[in-house]
Amino acid sequence: MIKTIANTIRGLAADTVEKANSGHPGMPLGTADLTAVLYSEVLKHDPSAPNWPDRDRFVLSAGHGSALLYTILHLTGYDLSLDELKRFRQLGSRTPGHPEYGITPGVETTTGPLGQGIANAVGMALAERMLAARFNRPGYEIVDHYTYVLAGDGCLMEGVSAEASSLAGSLGLGKLILLYDANDITIEGSTELAFTEDVAKRYLAYGWQVLQIDGHDFDEILKALEEAKAETSKPTIIVAKTIMAKCCPELEGSHKAHGAPLGKEKITAMKQNLNLPLADFQVAEEVYAFFAQKREDWQKVRQLWEDKFQAWSEKYPELKREWDRVMQRELPADLEEALPRFEVGSSGATRDIGGQVLNALAERLPELVGGSADLAPSTKTYLNNFPAIKADNFAGRNLHFGIREHAMGAIMNGLSLHGGFRVFGSTFLVFSDYMRPPIRLAALMNQPVIFVFTHDSFYVGEDGPTHEPIEHVEALRVIPRLQTVRPADPNETAWAWLEALKNTDSPTALILTRQKLPTLPGTNFDGFKRGGYIIKEAADRPDLVILASGSEVSLALNAAELLAAKGKNARVVSVPCREKFLKQDPDYIQNILGEGLPRVAIEAGIGNGWRQLVGAVGLVISMEDFGESGPADVLAKEFGFTPEKVVDKIEAFLQ
Repeated sequence: MIKTIANTIRGLAADTVEKANSGHPGMPLGTADLTAVLYSEVLKHDPSAPNWPDRDRFVLSAGHGSALLYTILHLTGYDLSLDELKRFRQLGSRTPGHPEYGITPGVETTTGPLGQGIANAVGMALAERMLAARFNRPGYEIVDHYTYVLAGDGCLMEGVSAEASSLAGSLGLGKLILLYDANDITIEGSTELAFTEDVAKRYLAYGWQVLQIDGHDFDEILKALEEAKAETSKPTIIVAKTIMAKCCPELEGSHKAHGAPLGKEKITAMKQNLNLPLADFQVAEEVYAFFAQKREDWQKVRQLWEDKFQAWSEKYPELKREWDRVMQRELPADLEEALPRFEVGSSGATRDIGGQVLNALAERLPELVGGSADLAPSTKTYLNNFPAIKADNFAGRNLHFGIREHAMGAIMNGLSLHGGFRVFGSTFLVFSDYMRPPIRLAALMNQPVIFVFTHDSFYVGEDGPTHEPIEHVEALRVIPRLQTVRPADPNETAWAWLEALKNTDSPTALILTRQKLPTLPGTNFDGFKRGGYIIKEAADRPDLVILASGSEVSLALNAAELLAAKGKNARVVSVPCREKFLKQDPDYIQNILGEGLPRVAIEAGIGNGWRQLVGAVGLVISMEDFGESGPADVLAKEFGFTPEKVVDKIEAFLQ
């Protein structure tokens, strides 16, 4: 029967791509045998309850092979009809070109950018171990599942997979199993063009168990999967030697089958060789009947878990209440009371303040976990009263990601997707470039991951232009669904953390300073929540409005005082989250910006985005080139970010 299922996958996948006249058929044909064994004999899942908490996770890292995943989801009984396979890659279908989280039942994460899925799977496997450490009790192992990921040569070439795999080995994630589709083919041709390393030896060096099999031998596949599950102290990679476009005459082993439809004639020849019906989208009744019986078995496994979960709930009611809260991403009603409050006259770098706030919140939120790319002493994101997560202690809450920003972001996404945790990760803002793909994917998947970026401007100083972010805040602001928050003082920093946690359907980027900022009068939580508000009104009818975020708000206030002494009344507006401010109703925005007032924006970085608020004729005081190495106060004078120089520019603008 497994052979029949595998060949049915081949026929359906080929038809799916052919009908769309677009897609990647070679990988589904080559990995049909692996997939048939995994879904039929090994994977713990239930298509009638695709989101039950203790299911095994399956990630298709090689997302271009989506026809493979959609085909097996249909066959096993997920809510994905044959008609949806026929609508592959069409507008509004449940079968988009690459798997998308939230669109197709049974799809655990959005994949497409190669290697991201491997790192997501590392995050999921890590979440399983951490959740088990927190909620399991002797005799009540309610968290006990595996994470499987199917990846190809392209995924293994991408650096993010190397970063994530290295960390997985260090953490000993024994319930992570990577199926490596080693077909030696990429779009341009043979992997010998650019990929000649010994992957097996590389993964041995990472600390993984390495198994090597014929990826078309059903017995070897099943034996390897069982051996992988038995090794619980280290992750396993199964190097499965496969043939691209297996069973398709003329195209077996050819890169021509990688990213283009096979063609009707070749599909017909393949179906004849496999004794499949020649008509499109045919499934033998015996295959449907086989999976109908399997679904009954899978439902029984789920029911046994639910019985255990119910018994656990009755024995540990407080744990059950906590489980429900964290799984639903509910916050304690009194969380705001945990926030530190800062008096006018005090000061602090917002990275330092952020660390104080984070630690205060962590005492109330046991699900709050995270770490940094080896920069916690600088980003201030270590949870002081809790241990680090290690291979022998998954009950910790501090993650040492190592110097691996790209993997850190993708692992954070995996942790969030798994459920049970609110996740943060930190590095210097200038290194957000290394994290842009997972940030974008977090936004695409509506995952409430919190990215903490410190050292937010040229005020980094002596480290020089390599470490002074100029374009980075603006680059983050343009990512759809990402809320980029740049607080102006300690109190805004505390509110930024609170609002990030309240935001349960999109990611947040917190942009924090290295240098100290004063605690400002006039900060307003209600206004902060709307993304922009008047922090200081003019003494009389305003002559202009000055907008800023972050460290430039105090600069704007100081400039406003100098202008007042010269007879010019300035309204100062703090805009901690420009995206949120622009989504407010037009009357609110107009009330804040004023009718017919000249507008000035100050930004210690690229300023083009502020044109949305100041208009084409407004003044933007910004940094339009890279910084330099030198003390921060010297650089401020050099680049025109002192109250006096700001006033000079405003006066020239108003003339």
